[in-house]
Amino acid sequence: MKEQERWGVVYCPKSRVLHPHRLWERMRSYMESQGVLYDFVQSDGPGSVERLVHMLVKGGYRTIVIVGGDGALCQAANALMAEPAEVRDTVSLGVIPNGVGNDFARFWDLDEDDYQRSIRVVMQHKVRRVDVGLCRWTDHEGTQGQRYFLNCVTVGLAARLMGVKRKARRFWGVDALAGPFGRLSLLFQRVTTPICTRVNLDVIDQRVLTVCVGNAHGYGLTPGGVPYNGLLDVSVVSHARMLQFVNGLWMMVTGRFLNHPNVKAFRTRERVVITCPPRAGFGIDGYAPGLMVEKLEVEVLAERIRFVVP
Repeated sequence: MKEQERWGVVYCPKSRVLHPHRLWERMRSYMESQGVLYDFVQSDGPGSVERLVHMLVKGGYRTIVIVGGDGALCQAANALMAEPAEVRDTVSLGVIPNGVGNDFARFWDLDEDDYQRSIRVVMQHKVRRVDVGLCRWTDHEGTQGQRYFLNCVTVGLAARLMGVKRKARRFWGVDALAGPFGRLSLLFQRVTTPICTRVNLDVIDQRVLTVCVGNAHGYGLTPGGVPYNGLLDVSVVSHARMLQFVNGLWMMVTGRFLNHPNVKAFRTRERVVITCPPRAGFGIDGYAPGLMVEKLEVEVLAERIRFVVP
């Protein structure tokens, strides 16, 4: 491996996990056995990945590898989108999944339990341009903000699910228990919210469980989403009786979610506008910012980031 191909690696250890650095030591050992040249920095908490990626870009690294989940990838994407296009176009972003949510990595068939394959994928360095979502919002005080995303934006129940899963992950310590525990808890949180969603020429103005705007699979809510077709997938989930709700969770797990009678699905190149009560809750790539948002505008920016894929 040539020196100019040295990777900049950002390691994001999982919180409240016994011996979180053991996995990194195994990764380090495997990369060194494969002759990978790299420099390593460690995330020290929420928000630090963005700062570290900026530092690596300015340091001249052209392959930046995130060892983390969807939240860390989202921060990395925001850091790259803040760079001038001529700089961003020289940087490739790779991932070794190691997060509470690894949905974007899973889209590319990258498994958290097979870090060696993920490392080999980065070594092979097959790059394609992927789309980036952009979410702009206005909070209840009229303050505006924006954030880029790779996977999805959720409003309502699905956003609360992300928070529940994170809490369950910290409590149970393993994703195998956190996922089912989080879904089970939703059986007691089937609260609908008046949300108005404008997609293309359609307006859905009613009480719904959740709205998901996906650039990719959206944690099963937009299973047809593809992050390189210049399109957004939108799912609007209306209220369901208990048995319908349980069936919907099962269909989401088995990839048949869009067939559920309480799901309206759309695909668009246009901006999606969502108006909701401030307490509806919203999430970006599995992270809930905790903002009191009244209006969101979501759009897709085609082929903005170079991503290392299998």
